[in-house]
Amino acid sequence: MTTSALSLARDDTAALRDRYERDGVVQVDGLLTDCETQALRDVFMAQVERGHADLGASDEVAPDDVLARYPRFIQPHRRTDLDVGRAARRLMTDRRLLDVVTALIGPAYGAQSMFYFKPPQARGQAMHQDNYFLRAHPETCLAAWIAVDRCDEANGALKVVPGSHTMDIACPEVADRAESFSTGLVRPPAGLAVVQSELRPGDVLFFHGSLVHGSLPNTTRDRFRRSLIFHYVPRAGSEIARFYQPLVDVDGQDVRIDESADGGPCGEGWEGAAH
Repeated sequence: MTTSALSLARDDTAALRDRYERDGVVQVDGLLTDCETQALRDVFMAQVERGHADLGASDEVAPDDVLARYPRFIQPHRRTDLDVGRAARRLMTDRRLLDVVTALIGPAYGAQSMFYFKPPQARGQAMHQDNYFLRAHPETCLAAWIAVDRCDEANGALKVVPGSHTMDIACPEVADRAESFSTGLVRPPAGLAVVQSELRPGDVLFFHGSLVHGSLPNTTRDRFRRSLIFHYVPRAGSEIARFYQPLVDVDGQDVRIDESADGGPCGEGWEGAAH
C-alpha cells in the first residue's frame, strides 16, 4: 500500500467506512484550512513561552531532553481558562471532524486531546495501540490525528500498519529509548506492511484503537512536526478508563460513562495504566 492509498475524500462516506473496516486507518486531506493550522501553531507555541500550565508531560523525559521544553500537552480541552484549551475544545466538536467520526463509528463522545510539538532532533514514539491506554469497552476508541505542520519521514511523521486493527490488544515489550520517549513497544503482526504517512497541514489520519502505529525521531534540524490528536469513543460504548472522564458530547457538554476496571492479560482485557 502506498501513502496516497491512505487518502480518501471526506464526502465519500461509503468508501471511508469500507476502507476503515478493512484497514483500520484512513486519511482525509485538507480537512482544516492553512489559516486554521497556522492559528493552532501560534496558540500552542505561545503557551510554551508562557509556561506549560500543568499541561505538559515533561516528567516523561530528562531535563536536558528537548522534549522537556516542548512536552506533549495532555487534555488541553479541559483547560477552558486558556487559549489552547478553548481552541482544542472547539475543534474537538467541530462538525467537519465529527462528520467523519460518525461515518466511521457512529455517534461519539470526545475522550482525549493531545498536542505534540516534536521539535527538531526529538525522539519518536514506539509502535503502540491506543486502546491499551483508553480501555474503551466493548467498542474501541478512534483517533483523529491532525497534521499542524507538513509531516514526512524526515521529521518523524506517523507510521501505521493497515490491517493490524484486527489483532488483540498486546502486552508491550520494552522500547529502544534512544529512539522513543515512551517505554512500550508493540510489534506489528507478521505479514503486514508498515506504511509511512505523509500529511500536509490540515490533513487528518483517522485510525482504530487497536491499530499498531508510532513514529521515528525527527531527524531534521529546522522543522517541527506539530500535531493535534483527538480520541473519540462510540456512544454505544459502556466503559472507559478514569483518566478520560468526563467525556465531551457534541454540544460541548461533559458526560460520564462507567469506568473500566483493569482487565486480564493483554489480549483478553484492557490492562495497564492510562497515560
